[in-house]
Amino acid sequence: MRKAKRYQRYNAEFKREAILRASEGGMTVKAVCEELGISARQFQRWRNELELLGKDAFPGSGKTRDQEIAALKRELAQVKKEGDFLKEAATFFAKQSK
Repeated sequence: MRKAKRYQRYNAEFKREAILRASEGGMTVKAVCEELGISARQFQRWRNELELLGKDAFPGSGKTRDQEIAALKRELAQVKKEGDFLKEAATFFAKQSK
């Protein structure tokens, strides 16, 4: 069974820096891509998006880090609650079977 490929996510600042770096004198797109470990096709998509959308390019996933952390904390609390319930149920049924 093959594992699903995990994609690297880059923030907007990283993308803008990569594009800026490639536009500097003496740096080629190929050199920047090799240095940063990204494909030339990915770089081209970033550059096209920046040219098309300007400052609105690279909006992100739409969730702030704080929102994501709060959602994860709620989910963790729910899972702990369910785990505690299952432990109590197992204890109850163990006593009943004696």
